[in-house]
Amino acid sequence: MGNTAESAHSVDITRENFSADVIEASESVPVVVDFWAPWCGPCQTLMPLLMRLAEEYAGAFRLAKVNIDEQPELATQFGVRSVPTVKVIRLGEVVDEFLGALPEAQIRDVLDRYVERTSDKLAADALAQIERGEVEAGLSALAAAADSDPENYRTRLALAEAQTQAGDYDGAAATLRALPADVATKPTVVNLQARLDFATVARSAPPQETLEAAVEADPDNSEARYQLAARRVLGGDYEAAMDQLLEILRRDRAYGDDAGRKGLLKVFELLGGKGELVNRYRGRMSAALY
Repeated sequence: MGNTAESAHSVDITRENFSADVIEASESVPVVVDFWAPWCGPCQTLMPLLMRLAEEYAGAFRLAKVNIDEQPELATQFGVRSVPTVKVIRLGEVVDEFLGALPEAQIRDVLDRYVERTSDKLAADALAQIERGEVEAGLSALAAAADSDPENYRTRLALAEAQTQAGDYDGAAATLRALPADVATKPTVVNLQARLDFATVARSAPPQETLEAAVEADPDNSEARYQLAARRVLGGDYEAAMDQLLEILRRDRAYGDDAGRKGLLKVFELLGGKGELVNRYRGRMSAALY
């Protein structure tokens, strides 16, 4: 069929070339995987559109076409239940997807979330400056890159991350507040916000030894406990941090508008929300609550 024609920016996918042309290729550019079938009417509309966009974007993304009749195992692997199904893969992971033959404008919206933009290149140069130790100049360049393309949340997130690492917590908080609501709920943003919250607390806290002595002298000193937890988080000792937050939850639920429970949830986020440590402390939190 004509819609399976090869081009410089699209390829038919089999089990044999899947690893190289999808997973490995996604390390360099987003790979848009179109699951289709010859008998599917909407597929005959969507694929020519995707191929035209692949040519227009000139390598900014790669189109990978999977005929589910010929490659049922790939369709099963990706949980495809109807066609057309399109999945966007970046760095080996599915980062987005849509079902059906969407209008061109909506497809462009999806693509533009992941293809490299001029602001991405400017941001990469700015981050390289920061890596070389030119922190102030790099932050300024990174902010300029973000301002040049307000719709590219990647540059804003990179700016917030760099500001946090540089100790500009107020600047990082302002950058995160400016993100749109749908972006603010993404795991990477939630994770960074949690780290920023603890860093902000630790910034004005006494040294760790002083806090440990304060808690030992007065076990009900919730402020010292919370500051100690923040310092533990920044030091990577998450279990010790959660021990302090649990004690706040048990002893002083009202402190800081339920800061003990909320702090535990933030640490769970930092730990990826799963795993033995998270499960153990989630259970302890539930026991303390109920």
